[in-house]
Amino acid sequence: MGPVRVALLLALLGFLGAAFATRALPQANVHGGGKPQHDKYAGDAACLTCHRDQSTSYVHTSHHLTSQPANKDAILGSFGEGSNVLMIADPATAGDNPGLFFKMEAKENGFYQTAVAGWPGQLQTRSERMDVVIGSGVRGQSYLYWHGDRLYELPVSYWSDAGRWVNSPGYKYGTMNFSRAVTPRCLECHATYIEARSLDPLTNQYDKASLVMGIFCERCHGPGAGHIALHQAKMSAPGPPGDTIVNPAKFSRDRQVDLCALCHNGIRSEELVPAFSYLPGKPLDNYLQPSEREIAAHPDVHGNQVGLLERSRCYLSSPKMSCSTCHDVHRPERLAAAYSDRCLTCHQVESCGMSKTMGHKIVENCIDCHMPVEQTTAVFSETAGQAIRPKMRNHWIKVYP
Repeated sequence: MGPVRVALLLALLGFLGAAFATRALPQANVHGGGKPQHDKYAGDAACLTCHRDQSTSYVHTSHHLTSQPANKDAILGSFGEGSNVLMIADPATAGDNPGLFFKMEAKENGFYQTAVAGWPGQLQTRSERMDVVIGSGVRGQSYLYWHGDRLYELPVSYWSDAGRWVNSPGYKYGTMNFSRAVTPRCLECHATYIEARSLDPLTNQYDKASLVMGIFCERCHGPGAGHIALHQAKMSAPGPPGDTIVNPAKFSRDRQVDLCALCHNGIRSEELVPAFSYLPGKPLDNYLQPSEREIAAHPDVHGNQVGLLERSRCYLSSPKMSCSTCHDVHRPERLAAAYSDRCLTCHQVESCGMSKTMGHKIVENCIDCHMPVEQTTAVFSETAGQAIRPKMRNHWIKVYP
């Protein structure tokens, strides 16, 4: 292999020597709060005995499925021959620049992403196992892998709308890179818990055994071990009143919305305390830095549902309106148009400017007009020369042109 080709291939594979190197990172900006009390969690199975209806439906929700072990039931992408390759540049026809493709492979001990780069007879490969699935699959999935006790994102994701493998968001297209670290704040919105090895907000080093995948009951209701112990004690002997669990339905409107905004208000990302420290019912401003940036005239729809809702006239004029006015977190989401029945609890059909032309059938779908689906500009995948942008529902409820 000539020196030029060696240099090009080393540039493509440069992460190999650096991806797992120890590096000094800035320390966490901790203003208060302590280590999350995960030892007080009981787990979803403990809720099932008394809360069977909510529990049996909740396991099918996007929240519960937002992270899962990587297995044949969880991974949506195909491993079949002919549909398991993401071709970047065919090595067989590569010229001055090396070719590159990724192959998704099912093996006896798991599912793998294998990168192949170079020229015919001069190929380099790297293969990593898919260990964690991130995303319920409504829009897509990304995949994580463990390297010792460090967690990284894999370079290939799955895009549900097109039913195909794509370059993972955040990765530069055309590189054989496996080094994107997965930080605690990222996992905070896709898992119930994981214990980081340090308070560094940029760390990707964890206690692997502590990972609890999916969003479980206790992320919204608080640690349940004390609640269960109290009720077991009451069964055997009457005890004092009181409980250790929280019911978000009894929170003030601001605290209800804060609970959702922990993950559904994308413009707030700077932590004041370590990830997984937030307790339901507490002001979010004590955990995430309030945004001081000027809010755009038309904010991006990605992860910003709360911020958009709060700009809506419906929200501003309805003191009791919250996310749960429309969403039942214990059940899978309905088709968007079905939420029109929530609009019609306040709005009269005749007040809509389109009622005269559309007639009574307007009651079937308020949502697509007043909460349109839009492409996000915040998250995208650059694949085969195309910028793939997920589409999401705009939660700024208003009259659109």
